[in-house]
Amino acid sequence: MNRLQAAMRWLATDHNLSHFFATAIGAAVCAVLVRPVGTSGTGLAVLCLLGWNSLLLCARLLPETRLTSRRLTVLLAVQAVSAAALLSVDHSGAAAVFAFSATGHAGFRLALRPSMTLAAFTSALCAGVLYFPLGAGHQHTSWYLGAFTGVSVLPGLVNRSRAEALRSARAAAEQAELAARSEARAQALAERARIARDVHDVLAHSLAGVNMQLEVTDALLEAGDVARARESAQRAQSLVREGLTEVQRTVRDLREDALPLVETLRSMLGSAAGSPGSGTLRVDGTPRELPVRLAQVLVRCAQEALTNAHKYAPGAAVRMLLEYRRRETVLEVVNAAPPGGSRPLAGAGGGMGLVGMRERLELVAGTVAAGPVVDGDDAGGWRVHVVIPT
Repeated sequence: MNRLQAAMRWLATDHNLSHFFATAIGAAVCAVLVRPVGTSGTGLAVLCLLGWNSLLLCARLLPETRLTSRRLTVLLAVQAVSAAALLSVDHSGAAAVFAFSATGHAGFRLALRPSMTLAAFTSALCAGVLYFPLGAGHQHTSWYLGAFTGVSVLPGLVNRSRAEALRSARAAAEQAELAARSEARAQALAERARIARDVHDVLAHSLAGVNMQLEVTDALLEAGDVARARESAQRAQSLVREGLTEVQRTVRDLREDALPLVETLRSMLGSAAGSPGSGTLRVDGTPRELPVRLAQVLVRCAQEALTNAHKYAPGAAVRMLLEYRRRETVLEVVNAAPPGGSRPLAGAGGGMGLVGMRERLELVAGTVAAGPVVDGDDAGGWRVHVVIPT
């Protein structure tokens, strides 16, 4: 049953199906037209040669894996000799179909040199048996027919070239499909990494602030300052609401909605500042609308810088600079040294903020430089400098 199914699948292909019908039609034509056919004398010889040639004709249906080039060459040479023998006694000339089939199949299955050699051999052999009185066939069929039996090698070569082109095109299409799948998988992984960075930025920014306010509340309650503790708790509630707003903004950004960069940065700076007036934003150059992806990267970098500032320097003043240059956009976030008595949250977070920032900037060919401020009014603070080509 398995062999039958395999045979049916092999036969179902266009190439093998056309060979099957061509073989069946060729054998049927010869069986009807080849004469004389009988049970004795020349008729018996014609009948035997007809059966033998039909059997050799069916050998072309064997899969290519079953016949090596050498074996196939020998088989086609035997078919050419058998076709010439039948042509020498056939009165109708229809036996030339077997010779045409041999040379055509040689052109399709063999390389150029052996196929042309076999075609020349078949033409010479068939023309010879009809030109010289080697049988009764020369009295009824012109030797020109035998000489032309090798011409069918040309359509065979053309079909071979077309089949090879189709195989190459199919292989190229399969490779292209594999490459497309690999690219889609890489894009999916990159998108997952981007979403992970967005979630980290939003949660780290919100939860760090809430955690800081709760620690302040706990300290104030221990000191018995209930009024200030209540204010700190209310500030924590405000940070939770702002965190929900940030989550909504992240969802909107992931949907590729337009992002008003300056307004978004100003809103983030105002909500993240430890006290009113402690955060400032300066915009240099002519503001322009950036692609959504670049604006998202700048917003996430600013968010991460603000999160780090309030983790390591709670209550410190924060300055933000957004500069529109001719071929690039610069974002700089600088926080001053932490004020005396502050309680840094150095243990909060997983330490992936700067790593995620670098990964995000690499996707847009941007750069980031982060490090401590060693001089000036902000000495002892921290600076994050981001540059994105635009």
